[in-house]
Amino acid sequence: MLSFTRCHHLKRITQKCFSSALVKVQTPTQLSLPRALACAESGKSWHSTHSLVGDKNIVLMGPPGAGKTTVGRILGDKLGCCVIDVDADVLEKTWNMSVSEKLQDVGNERFLEEEGKAVLNLFASGSVISLSGSNPMHDASMWHLKKNGIVVYLDVPLTDIISRLKSMRVDRIVGRNTGTSLRDLLKHGKLHYRKWYDARVFCESGASAEEVADKVLDVVKRYQDVDSETFISTRHVCLKDHDKKFPPKYFSEAVVEGLASDGGLFVPEKGFPKLSLGEWTNLIGATYIERAQVLLERCIHPADIPAAKLGEMIETAYGESFACSKVAPVRHLSGNQFILELFYGPTGSFKDLSLQLMPHIFAYCIPPGCNYVLLVATSGDTGSAVLNGFSRLNRSDKERIAVLTFFPENGVSDFQRAEIVGSQRENGWAIGVKSDFDFCQAAIRKIFNDSDFTGFLTVEYGVVLSSANSINWARLLPQVVYHASAYLELVSQGFISFGSPVDVCIPTGNFGNILAAVYAKMMGIPIRKFICASNQNHVLTDFIKTGHYDLRNRRLAQTFSPSINILKSSNLERHLYLMANKDGQLMADLYNQLESQLHFQIEELLVEKLQQDFVADWCSEGECLEAISTTYNTSGYILDPHTAVAKVVADKMQDKSCPVVIASTAHYSKFAPVVLQALRIKELNQTSASQLYLLSSYNALPPPHEALLERMKQKGKMDYQACVADVDVLKSHVEKLIQSWFREV
Repeated sequence: MLSFTRCHHLKRITQKCFSSALVKVQTPTQLSLPRALACAESGKSWHSTHSLVGDKNIVLMGPPGAGKTTVGRILGDKLGCCVIDVDADVLEKTWNMSVSEKLQDVGNERFLEEEGKAVLNLFASGSVISLSGSNPMHDASMWHLKKNGIVVYLDVPLTDIISRLKSMRVDRIVGRNTGTSLRDLLKHGKLHYRKWYDARVFCESGASAEEVADKVLDVVKRYQDVDSETFISTRHVCLKDHDKKFPPKYFSEAVVEGLASDGGLFVPEKGFPKLSLGEWTNLIGATYIERAQVLLERCIHPADIPAAKLGEMIETAYGESFACSKVAPVRHLSGNQFILELFYGPTGSFKDLSLQLMPHIFAYCIPPGCNYVLLVATSGDTGSAVLNGFSRLNRSDKERIAVLTFFPENGVSDFQRAEIVGSQRENGWAIGVKSDFDFCQAAIRKIFNDSDFTGFLTVEYGVVLSSANSINWARLLPQVVYHASAYLELVSQGFISFGSPVDVCIPTGNFGNILAAVYAKMMGIPIRKFICASNQNHVLTDFIKTGHYDLRNRRLAQTFSPSINILKSSNLERHLYLMANKDGQLMADLYNQLESQLHFQIEELLVEKLQQDFVADWCSEGECLEAISTTYNTSGYILDPHTAVAKVVADKMQDKSCPVVIASTAHYSKFAPVVLQALRIKELNQTSASQLYLLSSYNALPPPHEALLERMKQKGKMDYQACVADVDVLKSHVEKLIQSWFREV
């Protein structure tokens, strides 16, 4: 796997060179001469350079009324460079008339063409350029400006824009026709701005021009400093020799490699960015897609994925494939309890929220000419979600990225098995393993760490291995968004005001979902307590209560909630690393002990620190069934067994002094036999399809999942391979399927 490190270094270094390159200085045209003379008289130059941007321009973009001109002047004073206002210094000098007169004279379409031609004649270096609100609607002129500029989008709240335009008595805006509201026009304009910006200033409502200018400098510094955001292993040790052997990775490298070469998990070296109160307030009325864009931009450096490209990925991931326009809505259940509904994706589980986006991130990050096979262990829902997500890549990406998922053959529900097997495509396969999830996950780690085998695959087939489990940072990161969005939904619906605390209760197996909620808190969401809900496999509950992680004499129990039938919780390592003040040596010692002795104990100080934020309990099988029955009888809402586990634990542990958000795991249709048993419906011997249709006839909440009903009608690849629980046997399956993949593509 590591043999291709140079390959992704090359891609990132190419981006790095592009972002810092000095573009050849060009002489300003005659059209801009008056402004050039003005700059010269004030001691500033068109070719002035500054340590921040060199010869590149800072190009301010945003709607009319965003304050681009004022902010530009402030930046010019701060940087000691020339300032060019496109309206005053280019357009009006070219046309010998005001912009409003020109618009009235020629109309919308011709105005855009005339404006674009004028901007194409603008050549500048080391300057601040304030665009007009309509410049981004002309593609050729924007490409011209981007060649030697960093385009910064001033994303000002619509309410502020409309208020400013009214006070300025602006009566004509490009694109506004009779009957088009100003709000609709400004929303439409955002579609153009998203195409072009390199960095965004997410402006707070009422922010002064001086404050916005300072933010512009901050985002430009971040954009220029391509080495500022790196990832290290949870087992990283701050020693000179260790740093040489295991150097920090860029985001794109961490995504592609999946697992750190020292056996640890990748985490951001500097932690998570934090949004201000004003920034969070701006997101209250935003869509899920808009929230995801803002949050993920803060967590992914534009040198790894440019903002505009990231926006395209998010639109693709959360657009048409989700049955609910809110993507992850929050529904009031009863009392102080709310359900975060995470099952509207194509495979009906919370895994879709990550695995509709992660494949696009992965495909962008891998270097050209490299082929990747992702090995995935699933306890039920990940399998179908990852196969579905990677099957949606474009043809060229599917020819270089394949997925192989291992699932416990007798450890998933009948529907989950049918969904996993039926989701196989030309670049995705499923293998049933005669063991449990913990074996599948451990086997993948062993395969990754077998350098002879991974080296053989690289030499023989040109294939590198990676993972799409939540050990991969690109799988975990998108989950932060829905926890933040859930809180914003409660504010938006008037249940709380921003700043009021909430608790979250999450059915927990591999610790990724609840860890994403911790990261949302680090970004500024006021979560008070994290309630860890376990089933009969309650190793995490025991650990949170005692600090002792003990797998000795513990056998995995098969339960009604198979997706959390897990004993080795991989992502716990990331949280322990955070609590232990990034002590990589301690993580290595603890997890080496877990591997060799099947247990470890953390010191009392860490136990106390853990219990400040976490509480935990577990749910029996009988309690799970009773929760499904009682909830349906009292509210007409059907819980899946995992969410029922969380409901039981929330009832036990939450003190009702603040709202509690219960994160759902899946749509109840995926576990129809258990739900029918809980509701005491006798028709248990029907086919899976009949059971789904029977449940859908109950007119309960949430409504039937149409994609799951359709799944039962489809005939995909219903055959699959099965194997014994032996790592060498799994490796032989990996090689055979790689051979098959190459024959198909």
